[in-house]
Amino acid sequence: MKRAGTMGKIKDTLLIYILMAAVVPIAGELKFFPFLGDLRVSLGTPSFFFILLWFRQSRPILAGLVTGISVVAFRIGLETLEPGNFMLEGALKLHFPVFFYYLAFAILFHIFKVKKHHDNPIYIGLFGVGAEIISTLAELFFRSFFSHTALTAKSFMIIVVIAFIRSFFVLGFYNIFIIREARLSEEQQRKRSEEILMMVSTLFVERIQLNKTMKNAEQLTAECYALYRSLKEEANQESAAGRALGIAGRMHEIKKDSQRIYAGLTRLMDHKNLKDFMDIGEILNVSITANGRYGESLGKTIQYKVKTEGDHPDYHAIIILSFLNNLISNAVEAIPSTGKIFVGVKKADGQLFIEVRDTGPGIPEKSRKLIFEPGFTTKFNESGLASNGIGLAFVKDTVEHMGGKIRLMDRNENDEYKTSFQISLPVRELTKRG
Repeated sequence: MKRAGTMGKIKDTLLIYILMAAVVPIAGELKFFPFLGDLRVSLGTPSFFFILLWFRQSRPILAGLVTGISVVAFRIGLETLEPGNFMLEGALKLHFPVFFYYLAFAILFHIFKVKKHHDNPIYIGLFGVGAEIISTLAELFFRSFFSHTALTAKSFMIIVVIAFIRSFFVLGFYNIFIIREARLSEEQQRKRSEEILMMVSTLFVERIQLNKTMKNAEQLTAECYALYRSLKEEANQESAAGRALGIAGRMHEIKKDSQRIYAGLTRLMDHKNLKDFMDIGEILNVSITANGRYGESLGKTIQYKVKTEGDHPDYHAIIILSFLNNLISNAVEAIPSTGKIFVGVKKADGQLFIEVRDTGPGIPEKSRKLIFEPGFTTKFNESGLASNGIGLAFVKDTVEHMGGKIRLMDRNENDEYKTSFQISLPVRELTKRG
């Protein structure tokens, strides 16, 4: 596997050099005139500079060698296509100095460690101008061996102007790609944070229920031990007393195991990159987005409507998401193939009211009183197996643990929403910090 990965990297790097050898010579023949007159600017250098910046795994000096040779070869090749007597020696004298331009540019790129400053546009822009001027002077120096063209103040100013134009052309183009890359990265990070937030919100309810189980286990342990003491004091009850003590010991082990799981869940939920408190609009968006994906995975087409009333402080996101996620996912599962889900929140009299409605088949009248009982369910899979029916019972226990209430709203035959749940929670419980 390691060797395959190494071969893949070598192949990718080789493709970069091939790209340079193909693109830069062609781009060098594309020229534009930014000002009226004879001042022309080719796109060869901007292309070379951009590729060096973007593909940071390439080696600059090797890239300079490859590009310089390919540009010289390409230009000589073009001359062979022109009518007239082709002279290889003359073509080499004319075009070979450009090799030193690309080599000098690549050496400077390596010396000034431009790769480490890829996120600093000012550094890149200034480097581009300086490297362009020095590389051009290097080319002119080697060209002077074959022709006696003097470097005048006017020609030097032209070199400087072209350097500014080409360098900041590259910088602008490069920044467009960097901004796009940053936005994609930010979007991916946001999706990961949403997924983690939804997972933690699900664990929140489970942690409270586990805490309840620990308390029950502790109480049963005490009762079993009391039974053991009572049986031991009575005559001829040693055997029964031993069994009671054994039960107490096993219950104590269950409690210790639950404590370890509880501690693990607590550490898992302590995610530093998550915002504990969020705007209610953000919380709703996270829940709708996550459950929207869930509905799509089930092949369902569901429209979501959200309504927010009142002025809201920032709420503890995990607590609200733990309830929202359960109710909305239940609504998603209840809808056959197409339907609507409405989520409404409002703040009044120190309470936060959350309502979730769906256009599913609804809950039969005979089942409405049992909906919050552990083990009760109206959902069956394709094989006819019932779900464990524990979700709404968990939500009810957790809501009441926080001093709130959950209820199944009365049905209105004329309303398109057949099922409606409402949760009320004290705002103070959702805004406590620390």
